[in-house]
Amino acid sequence: MLVEERMTRNPITVTRDTAVTEAQAVMRREKIHHLPIVDKQGKPLGIVTEKDLLYASPSPATSLSVYEVSYLLSKLTVEKVMTKDLVSISEDTPLEDAARIMADANIGGLPVVRGALLVGIITESDLFRTFVELFGARQKGVRVTMYIPQVKGELATISSTIAGSGGNILAFGTVPGEDPTNVLAMVKVDGIPKDELIKLLEPCNCRVVDVRET
Repeated sequence: MLVEERMTRNPITVTRDTAVTEAQAVMRREKIHHLPIVDKQGKPLGIVTEKDLLYASPSPATSLSVYEVSYLLSKLTVEKVMTKDLVSISEDTPLEDAARIMADANIGGLPVVRGALLVGIITESDLFRTFVELFGARQKGVRVTMYIPQVKGELATISSTIAGSGGNILAFGTVPGEDPTNVLAMVKVDGIPKDELIKLLEPCNCRVVDVRET
């Protein structure tokens, strides 16, 4: 799965001379949390987040009047508060690489570029929705969590066992296990009752730690 399949295309943008108050209004109106800054040609110059704009606002404890605060904010542009050292990716970046970049850089969104032009944005919300889909969270089935030896062919054996008994695998994923010798796997199955699925997995080389209907 690539970024282009999950990104928001033609995202809402503003220019560098947009007032902070206007940027805040755009975010509230469009219900977005990241706002790319572009030049007249559509080249990304930076990005602002809700947090950036919040930090740009005076503290509630300020001695300034409401009118003075409004005036100062109307003169403050996003160019003064945006992140200029922009981290961006291309449309053909694998989705997991985008997630890794966000996690490593501790950021919640990435502008997507084609050449020098902005064509989209991928955010944490897009990744969360993908996570929900990958794990079949909106589909009913029996969810099994188990430790599987890190041995070639073990996943195929379990998949074949389930499919051979008429089960439909809705989702199957793994993460590192307790140590390098195993992985923690989650499989969600439709078409096999819970008790029957437990018995079906008993002969397999796995250790079931959780079974539930979801």
